[in-house]
Amino acid sequence: MLHIDMDAFFASVELLEHPELVGKAVIIGHAGGRGVVTSATYEARRFGVHSAMPVARALQLCPHAVVLPGHMEKYKRFSGEVMRIFRSVTPLVEPLSIDEAFLDVAGAKRLLGLPSTIGALVRAQVEAETGLTCSVGAASTKFIAKMASGRAKPDGMLVIPAAETLAFLHPLPISALWGVGASTAESLSRLGIKTVGELAATPLDTLIRRVGEASGAKLHALASGLDPRSVVTERVEKSIGHEITFEFDVADEQKIRLELLRLSDQVAVRLRRAGLAGKTVALKLRFTDFSTITRSRTLAEPTDLAQTISDASRELFAALGPVDQRVRLIGVRVENLVTAGDTVHQPSLWDDESAPPSGWRDAEATADLIAAKFGRTLLKRASLVQPGPRDRPAATPQPPTP
Repeated sequence: MLHIDMDAFFASVELLEHPELVGKAVIIGHAGGRGVVTSATYEARRFGVHSAMPVARALQLCPHAVVLPGHMEKYKRFSGEVMRIFRSVTPLVEPLSIDEAFLDVAGAKRLLGLPSTIGALVRAQVEAETGLTCSVGAASTKFIAKMASGRAKPDGMLVIPAAETLAFLHPLPISALWGVGASTAESLSRLGIKTVGELAATPLDTLIRRVGEASGAKLHALASGLDPRSVVTERVEKSIGHEITFEFDVADEQKIRLELLRLSDQVAVRLRRAGLAGKTVALKLRFTDFSTITRSRTLAEPTDLAQTISDASRELFAALGPVDQRVRLIGVRVENLVTAGDTVHQPSLWDDESAPPSGWRDAEATADLIAAKFGRTLLKRASLVQPGPRDRPAATPQPPTP
């Protein structure tokens, strides 16, 4: 099993067009307002800069860093090239994100050689064809391969033979295990468990009493080097969502409701493009103090309609009652996805079929057809159209000042 992770992917792609910045601290993100870091070179990371950090905070930590805007279409194009190289080695490729994947190379050993040889081949081919570097971890399981690639960064490779798995794993702190966050680590430390080896030596019953049956069994297996998961070449979306961080914290509930409608539109478009529908609508709010809440509602039937998603998200927001803080971030997500073709709308016996949602279904289907031909900016909901200078009420004339 190989885990291959591109090195500072977004930043590395941008540096291909800015060779003068190679070796310098570079941040990818929007420098103004509430921009966040989407990627950073390792030179910037040494100062504590990391993804999802506000750019303003990153520049406090690393004042000499250069900030470049991101270009997602460019990253998608390079990701496609990288994944194509991976699949030239083995058809068993499981992308985890735009810049990393698991590869099952057991079937390629006879043709291409040892995993270390295959890993070196992939690294060389990626750099030759894209100019980018990647780090490779090779092991007998997914979990260990991913850990190995993390320790090989940047631009390196680490191979953990099956016979050496426990020697590699057991000296590590328990925080190295998937599923061990700060609270779990604290709970385990009260039992005197600080390393993976100590966790593996702890009776399973003791772990279950401390962290629960599911977590205890999972952690005990990982600590023993057991991970039966295979590479999954087809991934099914578990949820689809959109969120936005406001440039300035918002207290205006009408503005929040309009934003919920806009986000619901975006989610619905993605659902229909993917041929999916979802039964659960989730609302996410982050406040000025960075506290975050989520609320969800399960619908009577799966939907891919923006109006239905918007209605549910607005009802969830209304159910919160008066909010005593300004809102920093808001998001809408649809979960429990199914194939849209497997869903049949069952109207109530008392439904008026000329009314929503059937009317909205026709409207949104028409909007999709127009967007496919002319682009999605041509047609918008009236409530989301910002008035231009000619549409705004004229100012009341004032008498001249004496």
